[in-house]
Amino acid sequence: MAGLESESSEGAVFLMTSLEAVYGEAVNIPRFEPLEELVSCIMSQHGSDVFTYPAFTRLRETFPDWADVMAAGPERVAEVIRDAGLANQKARSILSVLGAIHARFGAYTLDPIYGMETDEAYDWLLSLPGVGPKTSSLVLSFSFGRHRVPVDTHVGRVAARWGLIPPKTNDAKAHLLLNALCPPGTAYRFHAALIQHGRLTCGAKKPDCPRCAVRTTCRYFREGEYVS
Repeated sequence: MAGLESESSEGAVFLMTSLEAVYGEAVNIPRFEPLEELVSCIMSQHGSDVFTYPAFTRLRETFPDWADVMAAGPERVAEVIRDAGLANQKARSILSVLGAIHARFGAYTLDPIYGMETDEAYDWLLSLPGVGPKTSSLVLSFSFGRHRVPVDTHVGRVAARWGLIPPKTNDAKAHLLLNALCPPGTAYRFHAALIQHGRLTCGAKKPDCPRCAVRTTCRYFREGEYVS
């Protein structure tokens, strides 16, 4: 695309819509209520969805109320979520997060976030134990429909290779840059499009550049980093 500036809102929209032409436009249908989304995100850190979702389901079936989780204590919670990996660490984080939420809101709920400004909610979620930029952004984007771009390994890799952000941009900086580049209302779509591309075409070890729909505008391909 002649005259396209990669590190720009126009570049972000071009990349997103070009990938949506291949994979389709994603529609955000919340899978959990907000607190469930937060806990499931904590459980998914450094793990695979293949193991995380069954472990999360087992947690909710074992402890129907969040108060039951708190009453169970870290050892019992870790036992229930063992298959998610790093169970002891995640159990402590879950209990600490639930305690902080109850202390702030007087109940085990994130519903008061509906009344917060996005930046305030983002910063408060970041203050919780075990919550980083990706988890905070995921909860706000997926559960509240807010403008926050979650940057996982796929999103960060595709954005850097194509040229939206500099190579080797750290996690916190990538979130700031991509959130600023994406126009309001596009955060979820952008996240979903780049995840699909990262999973199906732009793999970490061997990207399938010949099959890539955006290779002619991609910095990684144009600068000759691709090796067949």
